[in-house]
Amino acid sequence: MSFYSYKNANADLCPGTVTGNVCNGLSEKICIQVKNVYDACLQQEQLDDVEVTVSNIVPVLPDANCRGGSNRTCTCSCSGNSCNCSCPNCGGTITHEQAVENAENSTCPLPAPIGQWTFESCRSANTKGTIRNLTIDRMCDRPQFARIKGIVDIPIDVLFTDDRCQEWMGTATVSVQKDVLLAIPEESIVPFTLESLVSAICVSGDYIGNCKFEIIICVTIVLKILAEVELMIPSYGFCQIPPCEEFAENVCDEFFSLPLFPQKAGPTSVSCANGNCSTPCVNNCGVMATAYTGTSSCSNCGTTCGSSNSSLCPRCGCTMTQS
Repeated sequence: MSFYSYKNANADLCPGTVTGNVCNGLSEKICIQVKNVYDACLQQEQLDDVEVTVSNIVPVLPDANCRGGSNRTCTCSCSGNSCNCSCPNCGGTITHEQAVENAENSTCPLPAPIGQWTFESCRSANTKGTIRNLTIDRMCDRPQFARIKGIVDIPIDVLFTDDRCQEWMGTATVSVQKDVLLAIPEESIVPFTLESLVSAICVSGDYIGNCKFEIIICVTIVLKILAEVELMIPSYGFCQIPPCEEFAENVCDEFFSLPLFPQKAGPTSVSCANGNCSTPCVNNCGVMATAYTGTSSCSNCGTTCGSSNSSLCPRCGCTMTQS
């Protein structure tokens, strides 16, 4: 199972929303090493008539795993204790990296773009922008602030077709000039850094020749003043890692969850009056209040309701048993 398995839904030590008194269970103060955000700002804008040059062009070919039916296996490369995995994308939006991988795995000779190119779409390749030509000038009249100027480069993937309707994908860069005010910390042994989080998507585009497109693009840029620090925070203690749940098609679960003997039919259910139930629902399962005064419980995940007008569990979908 995992932290978020229905079998752990009521576990107190699983990550998730805290209900009741948030101080209950705090057991210690711990020191953690994190990136502290001293200040940040967000800007969103539409850039018109941006000229970009596309490079690293590869054909968009289907993944070989897409021909294997519905159960498609992800490919992973592992080194030491970590693995990087990519899953086949069949018919959806792919990245330039995936297009390169599909082209490298192709058994057929790769084509070349022919004739006029037609723009299809573009979007940011990742969420990390590159900042260059950076200058930081402290403000004399505002001691905690500085004027920050620089150029943020946003990597994008551009999708287009040629005269044969073959799809192609290449990479390009959109550069955005920034001139903003941000609060910065005082000088210290550990220096602060400036990072950018970016996202972009194209509205339209036209091919203007020589591997260049003129595009209209919507960009979001977040600038952050960061420093690697050690913080003291309250803790609920170490996580209790649940055992892994072995995959199995438990086709008998629904049958085994049925009661052993036939149950008596309960009275006709009634709706809540003005949204107030006369019999409250336990565990926030959200079912309608009924005239039945007993309880209904799920033998699969343990969800219990004060009353129920449904024979199926609202959490896992298995049969509810009235008692």
